[in-house]
Order: sequence, then structure tokens, then C-alpha cells
Amino acid sequence: MIKSKVGICLIGCGRAGMIHGRNFMNKVAGAQITAVVDAVEEAAKAAADELSVDAWYTDYKQILDNDAIDAVIIACPTNLHRDIVVDCANAKKHIFCEKPMAMNTRECDEMIASCGKNNVKLQIGFMRRHDTGFKEAKRLLDSGAIGDLVQIHSCTRGPSKPRPWMYDLRKSNGILAELNSHDLDSIRWFAGSEVKELYAVGGNFRNPEAAAEYPDYYDSVLMNGVFENGVQFSIDGAAYVQYGYDSKMEIIGTKGVIQVGRSEANSVRCTTPERGTSIQFINSWMSLFADAYLAEDISFIQAILSDVEPAVTGKDGRAAVRLVEMGNLSIKTKNVIRL
Repeated sequence: MIKSKVGICLIGCGRAGMIHGRNFMNKVAGAQITAVVDAVEEAAKAAADELSVDAWYTDYKQILDNDAIDAVIIACPTNLHRDIVVDCANAKKHIFCEKPMAMNTRECDEMIASCGKNNVKLQIGFMRRHDTGFKEAKRLLDSGAIGDLVQIHSCTRGPSKPRPWMYDLRKSNGILAELNSHDLDSIRWFAGSEVKELYAVGGNFRNPEAAAEYPDYYDSVLMNGVFENGVQFSIDGAAYVQYGYDSKMEIIGTKGVIQVGRSEANSVRCTTPERGTSIQFINSWMSLFADAYLAEDISFIQAILSDVEPAVTGKDGRAAVRLVEMGNLSIKTKNVIRL
């Protein structure tokens, strides 16, 4: 039965989770947040207080039998995604899962199969597909505005120092997963094809203290390759760049170019004789993509209420995880990887 209002439980009350939580508090028609879960009791209590919900838990399994919860937002560490998705799917709850979808493609396959078997929606949190600028760039490309697509260049660079657990690739899958998952999804979306072959290199330039214990850790990565339809691509990622949050894409065609993404935090420019002209740089993905997060949350609820396929599916999430796996393999072996 299609309901008129979807009861939401937030699982994971960190930065990304609370963006979704605040959206579902009062900004998404047809949805109501009814519970929160976080393994840290203080975080769960604080989130419940801020979001004005009475129900908070430290174990997601406590919500599986709750009929007031129709869907879950999963925004906890990646290595927990598989079990939570499978258990929630078996409890007949629709699922929005933040990126990266999982640690490997085997886990992705199990998640997709569980959601399919239980006839529940599975949407992956690639918010750039919901961003106004990226959507307009895709529309221009599809309209033939720059002729035939030739190359795609995409970058994501983050300002913050990685948390210690991120140094361990067995837990984080590296910045290809943590930072560049969005790039990997976006280039597939724009190319309309799957990657045929790729080559990646990585290096640790900003976190030397991690090198002794985690010699495989990299805070900078370059990946290039070619899609099955012949379109060429390159991706660069960097953690702890410090200057700001940098997310841009350049799409080159046979008769033009499209550039999308912005660096300016606002339209204010300050010019003085001593310093010249200064512009405040974007400081966080949370501010740059705030509207896109809201749009994807609205899209998730519409998919449930209208019983249609989500805009970004488990297949898309799996494809990005696959490229992370192959990129890390290329870095490790120093070989071109043919998919």
C-alpha cells in the first residue's frame, strides 16, 4: 500500500546524517522523521533533541519491528552499510544509503539483491545528480550544445585533515572512495557509458606521520581512462588541501566546453591597495551542496510515494565502488586495469 506520509529513521547522526535529519524535520513534504540511531549515546540524544523526536536508539536493530518507520537514511561508516541495508530491507523498510555504497562489489550485490527480494526502494546518496548546476550541464550536453562528447575532467579536493581511521585502506578504501566517489558517479552519468580501462597513481604528500604504519595510504590521486564509447576521462582527488573545498567538472565536446562547479563562497569581492582583490573560497561540501541534499531527499520520498525507481540506484552505487576497487588495484600494481 502506498502511504501518504513516510516515517523516517536516521541511522548515523554525524555531519552528513544531520543534513538529512534537518531536511526531514520540516522541509520534505510527505515525510516525517520519527526516530534516530547512533552508536554513540550522546550523539543520538543530541540529534533527537535537535530534530524534536522522542525515539532514539544506539542499535539500529531496535527499529526493525517499528511499523511507524517506513524508510531509513543510512549515514554511518561505510563498513556498516551492508548489514544495515540487508536487515532493513528484510524488515520491509525503504533505504537511502549514503556513499560509498559499500566496501566492495560483493557487498553491493547482496544489498541490491535484498532490496529487490523485499520490493523496497534503494537510493544512493550521489547528490551531484540533484544539483542545479550539474543538472543544467547534463542538459546542455544532451542537447548537443558542445557537439559530441570527447573528454570529462572532474576533481574533488577537501580541506580537512583525514581522521586516523581513514589512513587504513581496509577501513576507508582511500580517498578514491571517501572523496572521489562523487566524481566516479558523475563521469558515468555524463558519459552514459561504463569504463573500459583505467590507470591510477596515488601518493602521500600531506600526512607523513601516517606513512610508517600505513604505507599504502595516499592523500592525492590521479586517475585517467577511457569509457566503452570512447570518451576519455581524468579525475583528481586530494585530502587536506587546506585552502577550501574544491569540486569542479569540465566537459569537452567537438565544438565547445561546459564548466560546472564554483569556488566562491558568495558574490562578495574585497579590493584594497595592500591585498588586491580577495574572494572567500567555499569552505565545505555542506554549504556548496546544501540545496542538492534537500533535492535528493525530496526525490527519495517521491520515489516511495509514487512507487517509481529512485533517481540514483544501487547499480549506480555498485559501479562507483567497482571503480574504486579497480583504481586502488591500479595504484597498488602500477598497471593499467581493463574492466
